[in-house]
Parts: sequence; C-alpha cells; structure tokens
Amino acid sequence: MTSEALYERYKDALKRGHVASLRGRIEDALAAYAEAAAIAPERSTPHTSAGTALLGIRRPADALRHYDAALRISARDEAALLGRAQALATLGRRADAADAFDALAESLALSGKAADAVDAARRGLELAEGRDRRRTLERLIRQLRATEPDESGGLALERALQVLEGHAVSLGTAPAAGLPVAGESTAVAGAPDQEPDGRIELGRVPGEGQAPEPPPEPEPEPAYRRALDRDLAPGADAAALAIRAEAAVDARIAGPALDSLMDLAAAYRRDGQIDGAMDACYLALSFDPDDAGLHLALVELYDERGWTSLATDKLNLVAKLAELDGNADVVSRVAAARNDRG
Repeated sequence: MTSEALYERYKDALKRGHVASLRGRIEDALAAYAEAAAIAPERSTPHTSAGTALLGIRRPADALRHYDAALRISARDEAALLGRAQALATLGRRADAADAFDALAESLALSGKAADAVDAARRGLELAEGRDRRRTLERLIRQLRATEPDESGGLALERALQVLEGHAVSLGTAPAAGLPVAGESTAVAGAPDQEPDGRIELGRVPGEGQAPEPPPEPEPEPAYRRALDRDLAPGADAAALAIRAEAAVDARIAGPALDSLMDLAAAYRRDGQIDGAMDACYLALSFDPDDAGLHLALVELYDERGWTSLATDKLNLVAKLAELDGNADVVSRVAAARNDRG
C-alpha cells in the first residue's frame, strides 16, 4: 500500500473518531483513534484525541495514559501538554499539574504564542505557589507586553496580574502595551482627585480649565454573527416558540425543525434559561448531528454556563473536523468564535 493510501486511511480513522466523540459515542471514538494510531504510530494526534475524549467524560486517569503516550511520540504536542495538565489537576495532583502547566507555558513561548504562554504559567502559579514559578510568569508577562498585545493578550495580562498582585488592573490605564508588570505603579491617569480630608470628589477632572473628556466611542459591532444571534420576531416569547418547535419536531422535517429549535434556543438564552437553550440544541442535533452551527451554539452556551474547558474541547473538535473535511467556511467560523471568546 502506498504512503498516500495509508495517509487517507489514517485520516478516515481519525475523522471517524472525531465524529463519534462529537456525538458522545466514546467507545466508538476510542476504537477509531486506536485504529488511526496503529496505521500511523509515529503520530501523536490519535493518542491526544483519545485523551481529550476520556477527559470529557471525567476519566482523567485513563486520559492521562493517552496524553503520556502522545508526549512520548511528540514532546511538544501542545494539546497533549494541556490535556495532561488538566487531567493531573482533575486528579488533585496539584504540584504535578503545576509542573505540567509550566512545561506547556515554555512550549507555547517557544512557538511565539505569548498570550497563551502567560495563561498557562498563570494557571501553574495558581495551583502551586513558588518563587521560580512567579519569576517565570513575570518574564512571560514582559515578553507579552513587548509584542503590543491585542485584546485577548490584554486579558491574559490582566488575569496574570490578578494572580501576581492580588487585584485587577484596568486594561485602559497602563503604559505601553496596556498593563504594568509586577511592581510598577498602577495609578490611573484621569482618576478623581483626592481631597485633603481624604474624601474623593467624584465629578472632578484633574487640571483647571481642562476640556471635558469626549464621550466614549460606541463599541464596534462584532466581527461575525454568533450562532445564537437569531432575528427573532418582535414580541416572540419562548412559550410560543416552544409550541412552534414542538409541531416542527413532530412533523420530522429537518429544515423547519432545526430552524424553530434554534429560534427557541436563542429565546431561552435571551431569557437567561441556559439549560432550556442547551436542551433545544441537543434536540436539534438529533436532526443533524454534524451541523457546525449547532455545535458552535453549544460552545456559546457552555461558556455562559461557566463550562470553559468543555466549550474549548468542543470548539477544538469542530475545528479538527473542519480541517479534515477542508471546509473553509467552518474553519473561518471557528476562528471567529475563538477570537470572540478571547
């Protein structure tokens, strides 16, 4: 068999694993990943993917074995480094997890991913305090600031400084790249004046005769429509949309059912009923389990629920499938979703 034919078999097995994992059929996913690993034993991805599937169903010890196997093949597999750190943290092995996040941070820094490196180092320090770990985080913060980071980089800096200094620093107040490093002043330019008796005059701007600050610019529109940014009819309420969705589901016609269920999910989310929105999306998946928009909607809902790791895993899986399929539209939507998440 030619190397090209072997590679196609490998890609097919890997894709079957991703699809099964996305649909919650974990044993089928593990079998497909094992097949992919047997076809291409020099590749770490099947082991990393198996670990991620197992971590998603709360089997961290089994996941750890797969991540270790991936790292024996490729010591800088960043997905495996991250998964290993998460598995160790889930198992309560805080010191080992901190070491694993340190290793991930160094690998990310070498790859030029400064913001991700800061986030990884910060997570390591949160798990296990240490002078060397703190110095590493400070070094990575300086490196990130030197890159003039974008908004997501600024958020990484702010989170890191909260850990280093014990308080939040406003993104708009620091010099140069947006935030001070540990030990620098965090005084805010344009803050209210401190009166001699210790009171703060709330409405006063420093400098006699200084022109008032112009009103803030309106926030720009998002670069893309989120999966649950639906154009609901004016006055449409969730109860009415639920009746419409139930009728469409009973008719078993995929198009109207999907459309009405997505409207219902959007209405539930608007009303703060995140569980109802997720249930509507899950039901919609029974009509089209491969619909990328549905999975991206669930990413949004998982994030709003606070299930950040689950949201990240699902987004990564959708990205892998889109890349295997060569679906440029979904790849673009995933990239936009990642940018929106920061």
